Amino acid sequence: MAAACSFRSVARAPPPLRGLARRGVRCCSAAPPSGNTSAAASSKLVLEVKERLEREHPGLPTGRNGRDDEEMILWFLKDRKFSVDETVSKLTKAIKWRQDFQVSELSEESVKGLYQTGKAYVHDSFDIYGRPVLVVVASKHFPSKQDPVENEKLCAFLVEKALSRLPLGTENILGIFDLRGFQVENGDLQFLKFLIDVFYYYYPKRLGQVLFVDAPFVFQPMWQLVKPLLKQYASLVRFCDVETVNKEYFTEETVPPDFCN
Repeated sequence: MAAACSFRSVARAPPPLRGLARRGVRCCSAAPPSGNTSAAASSKLVLEVKERLEREHPGLPTGRNGRDDEEMILWFLKDRKFSVDETVSKLTKAIKWRQDFQVSELSEESVKGLYQTGKAYVHDSFDIYGRPVLVVVASKHFPSKQDPVENEKLCAFLVEKALSRLPLGTENILGIFDLRGFQVENGDLQFLKFLIDVFYYYYPKRLGQVLFVDAPFVFQPMWQLVKPLLKQYASLVRFCDVETVNKEYFTEETVPPDFCN
């Protein structure tokens, strides 16, 4: 698509962020930013956050993704550069959102109305870096006709599904926005703001890269509005074409059917 050329990046895609293996999150193998803090010190910070959450927010749920989930606590500590105060604040917000949004109750059946439109899905195969892949087909998104709350539920369900497929040693997912056929009526700034909140507040550092594929010229005003909201996370976005997706992110056997040549 010729109109998309002005958006395409010539830079090659960086490899995904590496570091803490998924199985290592719970055993506190991550090193804080000082570079020389021991695993014991990390465990102490996890315990401090857990005790504060219990003391200050006893009404928050416990268990997996709850206030006593040490794996989740350590992940948020990493995100907040091991600041206990910031971690407690951000975790409280995330856990309350999960509770209010009833994330644990979401299922394919509960979102099937929009799921069956094919507007978004988790691809069956990983990319070449071993990351789960979440695909969004923008031309099938119609904010004037689709319930915004149901759109948000579908989003949360698919993020959860993608993260549940993380292989050992992989920490984040690849997001692909298929912008072929995008029209003004597909634009939805409010949903994009929700999506930004999801990955900043509720699933920090879980999005490794975002591909905007074959963005037409009509997408430019939307991007100009969204880019400032992303701040430093705008660096995760890469504009590219279908050929780039095929050659740099997948093999012939693993490329999503929508992007087959």
